[in-house]
Amino acid sequence: LFARQDAASGELRGVGVDVMRELAARLGVPLELVVHATPGDVADAASADTWDATILAIEPARAQAIAFSPPLSEIEATYAVRREAPWRDAAEVDAPGVRIAAAEKAGYELYLARVLRHATLVRTRGVPASIELFEAGGADAVASLRPMLLEGIGRMPDARLLQGNFMLINHGIGTPRGRTAAAAYLDDFVRDLNVSGFVAAAIARHGVKGLTVVR
Repeated sequence: LFARQDAASGELRGVGVDVMRELAARLGVPLELVVHATPGDVADAASADTWDATILAIEPARAQAIAFSPPLSEIEATYAVRREAPWRDAAEVDAPGVRIAAAEKAGYELYLARVLRHATLVRTRGVPASIELFEAGGADAVASLRPMLLEGIGRMPDARLLQGNFMLINHGIGTPRGRTAAAAYLDDFVRDLNVSGFVAAAIARHGVKGLTVVR
């Protein structure tokens, strides 16, 4: 969503990369991009001193170890289900006997773990694994960000996306808790990016569908 690796050059590109380059430029320091396989891996490394700033979904469980800036973007999280499934809206999926595949420690998975009352959450290692589980019959629905489901629908020929969403996810820049000066700086930095239109321009430049700025 925020960074992709160019297949030819290996260079990382995306909204997140643009934001971090701007942050480094304003601080007058070199930028080192540290790659993690999943957002959950990034959050787990908050106390390992492997990164200083990151873009993640703002989530209460993560906020215990990460100080977040104000939101800089938002996106819908919804479900993909089989074409013959009875549901039309995302709000209908939390029903007895329903198995929902979700990438472990993703912001939406942490949210679903708190709010689901009837359906069963089946955790996977990343979105591709959720799709594979769904295709193999191990889940009745796949939970993810709408753009990622739109991208993955080609690998799910018998699937469709539901109307609506089960949550709106806000993303912010986080720094490990205890770095008081860094957290204060990031608050001001994000507010300035939002006012200046920097994030909106980056989203348009990279053509990220479904990701919108917080107004």
